[in-house]
Amino acid sequence: MTLNRSRGYRVFQGINAVILTGVVIVTLYPFVNIIARSFSEERYIVTGQVNLIPRGFNLTTYNIVVSDPMFWTNYRNTVVYTVVATAIAMLLTTCYAYVLSKRHLKGRTFLIWVAVFTMIFTGGLIPNYVLINGMGLTNSIWAIVLPNAISVFNLLVMKAFFENLPTDLEEAAAIDGLNTYGILWRIVLPLSKAVIATMVLFYAVSFWNSWFTAFLYLHETDLFPVTIYLRNLIAGATGAESAGAVTSEVTQAAANIQSVTIMLTVLPILAVYPFVQRYFVSGVMLGAVKG
Repeated sequence: MTLNRSRGYRVFQGINAVILTGVVIVTLYPFVNIIARSFSEERYIVTGQVNLIPRGFNLTTYNIVVSDPMFWTNYRNTVVYTVVATAIAMLLTTCYAYVLSKRHLKGRTFLIWVAVFTMIFTGGLIPNYVLINGMGLTNSIWAIVLPNAISVFNLLVMKAFFENLPTDLEEAAAIDGLNTYGILWRIVLPLSKAVIATMVLFYAVSFWNSWFTAFLYLHETDLFPVTIYLRNLIAGATGAESAGAVTSEVTQAAANIQSVTIMLTVLPILAVYPFVQRYFVSGVMLGAVKG
């Protein structure tokens, strides 16, 4: 059955298509430019001749980075930190959100305000450092994982999602003999794939890109994530250029290392995103219907 679309609706579709196409172009242009710069020679980058196509194609900076064993050690650390931190964060966030979704729970309002309070007020950098150091977590994975184990924004989105699930299913499961944990594992979670995939993406991207926490609490290079390695590489190349170093490798690295580091950091996220993209929009929207 075909719909009789009015002229105004067709005009709206045309304008909408033009606007969205413009948004896509504006969004993709910087990323394509970064790719082109990462494969271009230093002289073309410095003179501003690189736009969407690499000029003087070369892999010098990529070779500098990937030939260093420490890069792969730090890359492995990032993978481990991200996987462990995301798993712990999802466990805590899911359990906390499920509890808060129960309107009959005594003290529910207080528990919600405990979470919201941390969004508005924080202890500050120095108290947090003193706390982590006093607990003996420095130079360990737990300094990366535990301080950011729960994002209140993600918590509230999951809470709203759980509140929108039909209570009849949980009541029927309880009548069949399932306890609270059984209902959560066998009924609620299978119905929550969209919001779970969305939260996994949020947490994974956050932990993958995080560098300042590691910069504060990790002091051994073997424990650094790849973001710290790349940050130090940028700082070293920039410092060498400022000091007047003229070797080709250093000059090349100083010219396009930012583009290379962006590419190496973002590739794993780009590889994972297509697998969770179909859940992404529905997970956020379903969790935002009502609070």
